[in-house]
Amino acid sequence: MLCSQCPRSCGARREETLSGGVCAMPSLPVVARATLHFWEEPPISGSRGSGTVFFSGCPLRCVFCQNSVISQEGYGKPVTVQRLREIFSELIEQGAHNINLVTPTHFAHAIIEALESPLSVPVVWNTGGYEKRETLRALEGKVQIYLPDLKYLDEGRSQRYSAAPDYPEMATAAIQEMVRQTGPCEFDAEGLLKRGVIIRHLLLPGGLNEAKAVMDWVGENFLRGEVRFSLMSQYVPLGKAAEYPEIDRKLRRSEIRSAQEYMAALGLPGYVQEEGAASGEYVPPFDLTGV
Repeated sequence: MLCSQCPRSCGARREETLSGGVCAMPSLPVVARATLHFWEEPPISGSRGSGTVFFSGCPLRCVFCQNSVISQEGYGKPVTVQRLREIFSELIEQGAHNINLVTPTHFAHAIIEALESPLSVPVVWNTGGYEKRETLRALEGKVQIYLPDLKYLDEGRSQRYSAAPDYPEMATAAIQEMVRQTGPCEFDAEGLLKRGVIIRHLLLPGGLNEAKAVMDWVGENFLRGEVRFSLMSQYVPLGKAAEYPEIDRKLRRSEIRSAQEYMAALGLPGYVQEEGAASGEYVPPFDLTGV
């Protein structure tokens, strides 16, 4: 396949076992871990966990990525579409509230095939936000919940930290498409999300103004309660962060507190992480569990 699934549209030749493109992945899905996960937002994890499938490779090149061993170093195991569908079923049998696809964009072609028959639980598209609307439209009806990042609205920061100066344009358009597909957030009697969009933002060191701009954009573009906002403070300087002195530290309490106060002042409904979230312990062990 000549790949054009993400905004890079690099046209790389990706075959079953031949890797290519910015994501450096073959056409067969490559999976590093598939298990129940309890560290997502409450309406995703619930009491039994989210059936999370961690895909290898990524269209972005975030220098601070906590999952860089799979996103940029390629660790994982290729699986067939049939095996991917079996993994979904196994997670549902374990009690998963949903099937949570982490960094799935570059395997959209295979995931669409694996989801040809509807699952008995919602499907979550857990993404860095760097998406093409054309790819998202091919997912309509197969994905019930979108969980995108909105990392930046500043082109300079998106170029410096993710090698994607068009990230703000692509991510905001993608989120608009996601909300068009799902409509307003809908919850079941247990408070679990049935369909809808949760927009995440990871607060970076020195990134308070960026966080405020992102929250302003959400407040200006969606009706109150139409989406949920998740302010994440789990940043730890991992990956290549040591090469960028301004982000080579943990967040200050004052930064976290100021961002949370701004979110509250805007009245954005959603979620904030507790103190102590900034720990390497929150990085899952990528050991092919469940693959």
